[in-house]
Amino acid sequence: MSIDILAYGEPLVEFNQQPDDPSRYLQGFGGDTSNFAIAAARQGASAGYIGAVGADSFGERLLALWTQERVDTRHVSVNAAAPTGVYFVSHDSHGHRFDYLRAGSAASRYHHEQLPLAAIAQARYLHLSGISLAISTSACDAGLAAMEHARKAGVQVSLDTNLRLRLWSLARARGIMREAFSLTDVCLPSWDDITVLTGLDDRDAIVDHLLACGVKIVALKLGEEGSYVATPEARSLVAPYPVRPLDATGAGDCFGGSFIARLAAGDDPFEAARYANVAAALSTTGYGAVAPIPSAEAVLARLERSVSVIA
Repeated sequence: MSIDILAYGEPLVEFNQQPDDPSRYLQGFGGDTSNFAIAAARQGASAGYIGAVGADSFGERLLALWTQERVDTRHVSVNAAAPTGVYFVSHDSHGHRFDYLRAGSAASRYHHEQLPLAAIAQARYLHLSGISLAISTSACDAGLAAMEHARKAGVQVSLDTNLRLRLWSLARARGIMREAFSLTDVCLPSWDDITVLTGLDDRDAIVDHLLACGVKIVALKLGEEGSYVATPEARSLVAPYPVRPLDATGAGDCFGGSFIARLAAGDDPFEAARYANVAAALSTTGYGAVAPIPSAEAVLARLERSVSVIA
């Protein structure tokens, strides 16, 4: 059975500091590509996950979460010799801070022999991130092999830059991401990541660079400014959806999952971005990476309301 979207990477268990009691942390879930898959599923796409968890209670919770969220887990392996990764989110006047316990995680020990090649070839989209490629050499090799296999099978590849220089050097990140861009159909960079990776600080220069690499659709995430969407034929700034944000954890992942879900549903890139801007904005109105991801019904209701206000 084919699936709309398969995401590959590292799932994590989250502990998010609560603003009313800084000594209390709410257990949730994270990992950029897992957040992406859940966001896509909540928008109505059929989604699945490729990766690994530990044979521990955290791994069991992630498997249960994906099942609850209707994310296919057939291609998630359980590694009895490695733990599930964990991260902590703390909040202060400067925003949110992340601290990770992920070294040697089950996902970081994933290797290319484990890839479900037949399932990848039958999907419509394969999604990865910079983190998918940064957590270890074996995970990087598997990710690039998955991208190559997808492209040969005519599967669209989407990539979120998600640069984490705690995981790899800038020189390695630039080299690997340059290769990854050449295997990408839909690129979902954030401004902070892509300016560091390319050394460019002009929107159109960044888009031109990515299109020259062979990318067909760029959706540059600009936070409170919305998103800048480009194809070889057209480009446009897509306005943000105004909200009063509480926690931006996972907002970019929500944007990506929503954007690809809408492309899979038949939207053009600019329509998909308008939808994804609303979804990402709504995801910042609660705490944690997963719990505040809105349903398709919630996003569509806000879109209809904004249209009626304009009218």
